[in-house]
Amino acid sequence: MTPHHSSHAHTDGHDQPQQPNRQTLYVFLALVLGIVVGEILNLALGGGGEVVKGSTLDTTLRGLNAVTDGFMRMIKMIIAPLVFATLVVGMAKMGDGKTVGRIGGKAIAWFFAASILSLLLGMLLVNALQPGKAMHLSLPTEAKELDLKTKCEKDPKADECMDSLARFVHHLVPSSIADAMARNEILQIVLFSVLFGIACSQLGQLAAPMVHSLDALGHIMLKITSYVMHFAPVAVFAAMASVIATKGLGVLGTYALFIGDFYLGLVLLWGVLCFFGWLFLKDKTVSLLRHIREPMLLAFGTASSEAAYPMLLRQLERFGCEEQICSFVLPLGYSFNLDGSMMYMTFAVLFIAQAYGLDMPMGDQFLMLLVLLFTSKGVAGVPRASLIVISATLAMFSIPAAGLSLLLGIDQLLDMGRSATNVLGNSIAAAVISKWEKALR
Repeated sequence: MTPHHSSHAHTDGHDQPQQPNRQTLYVFLALVLGIVVGEILNLALGGGGEVVKGSTLDTTLRGLNAVTDGFMRMIKMIIAPLVFATLVVGMAKMGDGKTVGRIGGKAIAWFFAASILSLLLGMLLVNALQPGKAMHLSLPTEAKELDLKTKCEKDPKADECMDSLARFVHHLVPSSIADAMARNEILQIVLFSVLFGIACSQLGQLAAPMVHSLDALGHIMLKITSYVMHFAPVAVFAAMASVIATKGLGVLGTYALFIGDFYLGLVLLWGVLCFFGWLFLKDKTVSLLRHIREPMLLAFGTASSEAAYPMLLRQLERFGCEEQICSFVLPLGYSFNLDGSMMYMTFAVLFIAQAYGLDMPMGDQFLMLLVLLFTSKGVAGVPRASLIVISATLAMFSIPAAGLSLLLGIDQLLDMGRSATNVLGNSIAAAVISKWEKALR
């Protein structure tokens, strides 16, 4: 989403940061309460092993899982309109002038290079550290009962039965955009949205009403996302209580491992991004980091890189970037350059696969990177938006979507780190492109 059109993005009042802080407190309290209630259920009703069907614990877990499932369904209902609106507007804002095209081309090239770097680094780390292996979760019942061989004999074109290339083409090209949106086929929606956005850009003023309407639709969907996120503490409580009731407190050690591994990855990513920034900015790199320190802290504290946008724009201008370039590159970056979020997506998908004992071949992992490279371009830098993309990616690779509930309880803590990383990545991009355009004072 292009934050400079958002009415709240330019508010300098103190009301804006407080809401995310309250949400952080509520989620944290729900997390603690979920752990306590889950351990009580585990001790009182005999969890820790296979849950007996029809037992009191089984009935309780079904209720908790229903709450989490309801939250996940609300998340999924946002996918199609949010991705369509944000991508079309992002592409249309590119414009058709020579200067805009040149700067936009440089920005997109940098964004894709940084995206590939973030995804690859995340994939390498999660494969090396294996944070999900210790979970040893059982597959959902329906997955256990699936006889894949029999299914493939009956339907060779079933998603699980196709090779990686065929599966990619199947998920890339929509036969109908209405069907793609109804089934939340995110990659098909992305392809249609990119073509739609390019067409809008070429038609100029003729398509301006459509772009304006979709810009409004994007903001409406973000508002709905904020409504849905009010239920996040309830979903966090239910998800955490369910996991602890089933597995006991020992599972928390694995969460600590995952959080530690992820923040290690972010620190490494910061180092790599700063190194490439230094190649172009030289001694100005230190000054840039000093100027963006406060916006990064704001993004970390509110778990939203969008909350830091007005301050970031002002600080980049103080650093010496030209306002015209920053005003163009930063909004694009907020839709196309979410380095921290992309590393998290890689971590999350592979963590969930490892937790269920599913082995993803390297071919599928590289296909996943390609999918995330494009699907991540359609999600705005708002709290927990990456859950939407992760959900769609899990479905594409036949990984149980229920695994996403494992991350709900710690997502706020992880979101803080990735939001700060998104700010860093976009700042370096804006500064480097200003340098390329000889517009850096």
